[in-house]
Amino acid sequence: MLYRNFATQEELDAQYDLSRSVPDVDVYSAFYERESEKARAAFGSRLGLPFGPTLAEHVDVYPAGADAPVFVYVHGGYWSRRTGREFGFVARGPVSRGVATVVTNYALCPDVTIDEIVRQTRAAVAWVYRNARSFGGDPDRIHVAGHSAGGHLVAMLLSTDWEDLYGLPADIVKGASVVSGIFDLAPLPYTLLQPKLQLTWDQVRRNSPILHVPDAAPPLLVAYGSEEPEEIQRQSEDFLTAWRSKSLAADRLVIPGKNHYDVIDGFLDADSPLCSAVLGRVGLE
Repeated sequence: MLYRNFATQEELDAQYDLSRSVPDVDVYSAFYERESEKARAAFGSRLGLPFGPTLAEHVDVYPAGADAPVFVYVHGGYWSRRTGREFGFVARGPVSRGVATVVTNYALCPDVTIDEIVRQTRAAVAWVYRNARSFGGDPDRIHVAGHSAGGHLVAMLLSTDWEDLYGLPADIVKGASVVSGIFDLAPLPYTLLQPKLQLTWDQVRRNSPILHVPDAAPPLLVAYGSEEPEEIQRQSEDFLTAWRSKSLAADRLVIPGKNHYDVIDGFLDADSPLCSAVLGRVGLE
């Protein structure tokens, strides 16, 4: 067996080639871009603010007034596709309830490794903490969330030693949500993703959140759609079990009728099951 009960790449690709899980993946790409353009038109935004030395290291900020909680969103795309600019739409629900939203960007595989993407994502959150006041945000109320590869990156954020690495308080992240994440990277070297990801087994071990569940962490929401591939659902459930095994607080949210791509459209509406659950963790219902 290559991984668990999977004996061939074809079997694994059937689960992890997520574009095959919907009839037309391009429909969702167009939706993301269209709704993000609307969000930028509706809200004041500060685009392309650098948090690191390379061009890929920047964030888009959607302010929400003075002393606002801060929602940091990390986009998906299997660490090799998409940009933060395509996901500005996730600001609509939070900003409508007075929550400043920061959408991060990062360099992509194979130009960089997943190790480097994890580092960049941590650096982005450190930047948000240090600069929140500049856009009206409250650095003591930061919530992080991510979808797909972004869910993986958020899970990696939760094992960060903020004090030793950045000289910041250990609890700068007050809550987290992972949506349809990948928490065990072990199957990926056997899939069609490997030519882009170029994963080594050391990288797999370093960057599989299920192997690095912290002893202390903020409350976590684990969410996924009921129509997602079985392996995506299983990865979420296994991570939730590992998280709770450390007596850490976590909730599950299974969103009926949603697939891997439309599961995040709930961020458009503050009253949706997804957005209301996230806002509850930020301190708003």
